[in-house]
Amino acid sequence: MKNTEQNIKKIISVKELHSYMGLPSPLNPLITIIDHSQTQNKSQESDQKLLLDFYNISIKRSFKGKLKYGKNNYDFDDGTMSFIAPNQILSVDNDQDRNMDGWSLLFHPDLIRQYPLGKAIKSYGFFSYTVNEALHLSDEEEKTIEIIIQNIQKEINSRLDLFSQDVIVSNLELLLSYCNRFYSRQFLTRKMATNDLLTKFEIKLDHYFSDNSNLVLPKVEKLATELNVSSPYLSDMLRNITGQNTQQHIHEKLIEKAKEILTTTNLTVSEIAYQLGFEYPQSFSKLFKSKTNLTPSEYRHSYN
Repeated sequence: MKNTEQNIKKIISVKELHSYMGLPSPLNPLITIIDHSQTQNKSQESDQKLLLDFYNISIKRSFKGKLKYGKNNYDFDDGTMSFIAPNQILSVDNDQDRNMDGWSLLFHPDLIRQYPLGKAIKSYGFFSYTVNEALHLSDEEEKTIEIIIQNIQKEINSRLDLFSQDVIVSNLELLLSYCNRFYSRQFLTRKMATNDLLTKFEIKLDHYFSDNSNLVLPKVEKLATELNVSSPYLSDMLRNITGQNTQQHIHEKLIEKAKEILTTTNLTVSEIAYQLGFEYPQSFSKLFKSKTNLTPSEYRHSYN
């Protein structure tokens, strides 16, 4: 444990990050854009793990190899965009063969803390995606992103004034809005990966509810783990394709199962609730009514 902790370097400021990477002092204390082609020869410790107190948005181009979704590989050629929230551990290596074409936009949470984006940024689920759930940009999409990045870089390079931070944060909001749009497009257009994941999800969910004995309601995190994706990615994918997130799908399947038991057995509502994995029958009744506008008893009577 001690060796692991000693190998993690925490970086809490943009200035400290520039120093670590051997770059000149940053022009803005809260945000920086790093051109990775200019850092290729900078010396860094081998196998160093970094804990950054920043949001990190990066683009890699001409990726060598294949992208892995779950247990399947999908190749891609366009720019690959990834998003990392603060306090995530990154591994740094000295592999000279790794691709260095691209950039990283890093900004401290303090930059947006006093703006609506400070709270809204938590709604951008892609900051919780894993690396293999990256955003794959078309040429036109990458051009759109590059224009916004150029505007941010221009503002960073300009003399600071009362409007500098407002302009930068506005561009960040625009950038994230476009990324939301492009991810939505990706869920719809990368059919092989999406349909494969959707099919596996439905099979997993059906399996949980196929047992007529007492069941344990599947957790969103458990389902995502079994599908080898992050829970935010799974929910966002399902929402874009079906209009419902993972929890809503679980509840929908649960209600279907409850209706089946209510109409084919004489079990009491409490017995059904326990069989479906509820600790309290009231919780089951409340959920059932919220989904059907009927209590379980009213639903059963409607079939008699």
